[in-house]
Amino acid sequence: MDRTVIAYVIYLLVSVALTIWVARTLSRNGRIFLADVLHGNEQLADAVNHLLVVGFYLVNLGFVALYLSGDQTIEDTRGIFEALSTKLGVVLLVLGVMHLGNVYVLNKIRRRGVMEREQVPPVRPQDWVAPQAGA
Repeated sequence: MDRTVIAYVIYLLVSVALTIWVARTLSRNGRIFLADVLHGNEQLADAVNHLLVVGFYLVNLGFVALYLSGDQTIEDTRGIFEALSTKLGVVLLVLGVMHLGNVYVLNKIRRRGVMEREQVPPVRPQDWVAPQAGA
């Protein structure tokens, strides 16, 4: 078997395994965060969580597939490690950027919800003041 093909197989196995592990970890731990963002609506949190995981898989596995091919032919074992380190490093960076992007967007949604909750007066207004004519 050609060394380039060996590198492709190892790259695919490791990349797909990493993508699945990250998606499951984010799904399991992100559910609690989503429930808070969505004001305790568990069903909506589960649905949004599932949609985020599906999107995560599509984007990352699509990237892994597109990034599979390489221009160079791998001549020796050292070349396998060099090619794998470059390809897997880029995949890990993309996974990290996707994760940070998800957290950033969800945090913005959460902050907006917190600000909306804080705008409600803590007690009912007790009186009403008419606007002044000269103001």
